[in-house]
Amino acid sequence: MYVILVYDIGEKRVGKMLKLCRRYLNWIQNSVFEGEITEVKLKELLSQAKKIMILEEDSVLVFKSREEKWLEKEVLGQEKNELDTFL
Repeated sequence: MYVILVYDIGEKRVGKMLKLCRRYLNWIQNSVFEGEITEVKLKELLSQAKKIMILEEDSVLVFKSREEKWLEKEVLGQEKNELDTFL
């Protein structure tokens, strides 16, 4: 599946969440990640995220799609981390 993950995490925990998400997905811009991931890996990622988060203060949003081709991405301004596709 293809996901876009966005988080809003307290300043003291943001570094840990950044490192965690980079292990599973591609960094797009501040607190935003995207990429192909299996259901099992996504569950693993979210389980680890819960250990970092304070659930009463922090949030993680995951937008899911079966495939990237079903999403249209439009960027206004400078793209922070342009992903190249290699075949």
